[in-house]
Amino acid sequence: MSAEYRLAPESPYPAALDDVSAVWKWMRVNAAGLGVDPDRVAVGGESAGGGIAASLVQRLHDTGGPEPVPQWLFAPMLDDRTAARRELDELDHFVWNNRSNRFGWTSYLGQTAGAAEVPAYAVPARRADLTGLPPAWLYAGDIELFHDEIVEYAGRLRTAGVDTTLTIVPGAAHGFENWAATTPLAAALLDEARIWLDGRLRERA
Repeated sequence: MSAEYRLAPESPYPAALDDVSAVWKWMRVNAAGLGVDPDRVAVGGESAGGGIAASLVQRLHDTGGPEPVPQWLFAPMLDDRTAARRELDELDHFVWNNRSNRFGWTSYLGQTAGAAEVPAYAVPARRADLTGLPPAWLYAGDIELFHDEIVEYAGRLRTAGVDTTLTIVPGAAHGFENWAATTPLAAALLDEARIWLDGRLRERA
């Protein structure tokens, strides 16, 4: 199931998170009619959608859930503080560079990216305590803008005791598994991701 959500700047935070939260609740209520086992559901997304998925997982954890079994994060956009690093503007990252990143975060937050304070659940990487979150699979390309923030978040998840798998794809630009999905590199990544997800869901069978 793919959840549509309102987009910034027309609809800044918390519109997107509220939308995916509403879809989560609707899916839970209607699981039987959908043929879905509500206790074997993952939450995932790519890029900005991956960041919103991570935020949803955090909110569900704090509000008593029920939580997804695992979180499945493809090149997630996790930290607005990357956008505040002006030195990164000099590196024209393929697909998504830091100027675009700053516009995206500023539009989403409704305030300057990298500000001292951000709303709760708006920026997944700003969460201080990651303890108790569901198992996570994340990937990053080693030449993409989000590489460092994804690696750091994965490391913090592990430190917090979260079962975490991080895959780094050499030479991969941001979101390549989407726009270059037919390449052997993307096929291998997607196979790995599906095998990981299948294993986590089977654990709950």
